[in-house]
Amino acid sequence: MTTKAYIKDYPRPQFVRENWLNLNGEWSFRFDDLNVGEAEKWQETFEGTHKITVPFTYETKASGIGLEEFHPRVWYDRAVAVPREAEGKRAILHFQAVDYAAKVWVNGTMAGSHQGGYAAFSFDITPYLAFGADNRITVKAEDSDSCAQPRGKQRWTRDNFECFYVQTTGIWQTVWLEYVEEERLDAVKMTPDVDRNTIRFDYQVHGAEAGRELRLEAIVTLKGKPVKRVSLAVDRPSLTVAVDLTHESNGPWKRSLWSPQRPNLYDVEFVLYADGRVADRVFSYFGMRKVSIENGQVLLNNVPIYQRLILDQGYWTDTHLTPPSEEALIEDIDKMLEMGYNGVRKHMKIEDERFLYWCDVKGLLVWSEMAATFEFNDRAIEAFSKEWLEIVLQQYNHPSIVTWVPFNESWGIQNVLRDKRQQKFTEGIYHLTKSIDPHRPVITNDGWEHTVSDILTLHNYVETGEGFERQYKSKEAIVSNETGCNQWKFAFAEGYEYRGQPIMITEYGGIAYQSDKGWGYGRQVASGEEFLKRFEGLTRSIKSKEYICGYCYTQLTDVQQEINGLLTEDRKPKIPLEKIREINLA
Repeated sequence: MTTKAYIKDYPRPQFVRENWLNLNGEWSFRFDDLNVGEAEKWQETFEGTHKITVPFTYETKASGIGLEEFHPRVWYDRAVAVPREAEGKRAILHFQAVDYAAKVWVNGTMAGSHQGGYAAFSFDITPYLAFGADNRITVKAEDSDSCAQPRGKQRWTRDNFECFYVQTTGIWQTVWLEYVEEERLDAVKMTPDVDRNTIRFDYQVHGAEAGRELRLEAIVTLKGKPVKRVSLAVDRPSLTVAVDLTHESNGPWKRSLWSPQRPNLYDVEFVLYADGRVADRVFSYFGMRKVSIENGQVLLNNVPIYQRLILDQGYWTDTHLTPPSEEALIEDIDKMLEMGYNGVRKHMKIEDERFLYWCDVKGLLVWSEMAATFEFNDRAIEAFSKEWLEIVLQQYNHPSIVTWVPFNESWGIQNVLRDKRQQKFTEGIYHLTKSIDPHRPVITNDGWEHTVSDILTLHNYVETGEGFERQYKSKEAIVSNETGCNQWKFAFAEGYEYRGQPIMITEYGGIAYQSDKGWGYGRQVASGEEFLKRFEGLTRSIKSKEYICGYCYTQLTDVQQEINGLLTEDRKPKIPLEKIREINLA
């Protein structure tokens, strides 16, 4: 089952317009290691040396190039036919992700720039177009090996090492174009209130100052049945309205909430009228769900939920960070659910929005985690903060996202245990995130050395259930920093203390089969039987601790040299999925 306005491969499924042009496919491409392209005006006359298949980066086989060595600057160019009928509209060029900094020219004129490898961005390119003709779009992408840049698991050395993989450079998600009116809906922030049975819409309307009479209508339905229709005059660029969803067609109250068991989604159609005519029509959806914390438990819709998460890094053999297809995303989600997991921790990556869409549809909880820097300085603070806030706003409306994870294992804040400046940085990000979204838990810093954090999340790769029992016998010893949460780290940074937060084990396991081609955590196992014995022992030990309210197993798939997935990198199960499910649900 999909939402009302689902369009396959549409890159932004929570803000859908029906008329759009996918610009993926073949582009001209060129390396610019000496950084001479702008001086030589490649943006005006581009001569490519390669053909590349967008949105796959030059490092991947799927791109048609497949060179893994690092190149700091790359260029793209292609022609786009702009129809004469589009004249009078605004042309918006969208990039779902370009790593790391992008400059965009249209017919040789600069249209805009953006910094940040994981956040989407758009430009109004109307002034630079020739309607009824071919137009050139040229992109320069600049990457670096700087550890002050949010890079996540992307390596900054020549070769892969430990858990760091081939870098991602340039366009790595969909490029697309749409034509809109001057008066249009730019964004809607949707905030459900389960306790009051309302949804709040915070609108941003373009063209509200133009002097025309604007009216905005929201039409809410549930499973095809009408729920509410709201219409209001628009007299300013942004406005807020709360919509009471009480309606007889809503059905029994328990059936209208979003949860893993019943991922109910309301469809909503937004229609903007300008002087009585339809100026814009956008389709979206929302889920009525509430995440809260009480008495050391995480609650979903006011009921405690035990989270069974799996860590997922979102890599594929031939496409790396870029999903090979929408079907590949669905396959991963289906396998997680088949193994008895009710959630996923998307690790060190901001995933394609289509992944979040299918988590919304299928009822998979998501922990959204920022890609880390690996240095702490003013440049890293600025780059991290700016991009993280963009991402929180972009992902805010997805009901499947139940937790924000800006920091992991002190990456980029290596001295947070004692360094007051680093501690204040984590506090600042926590409170900035809460200022945008006070409704979801925020974790700083996942794994250990927490400062201010809504959940106490601990990482431990002890090999056996007996070993876990010994280390976690005493809750008080762990939360008071009397003993470490593992053999290296303590639960809290100095100056911070336990305040009754829920406790979860958010990395464990990492079991790999015996191999000389890669690594896992601890001793590798030689057989499926040995694997299941160790997996079951660890999982049962965690579940036996009443003070622990969830876990996250490492990990879904193998990733390049890291071979501790439940699936191989090409998604073949190493263990019968039903065996994993039996242990998870026992």
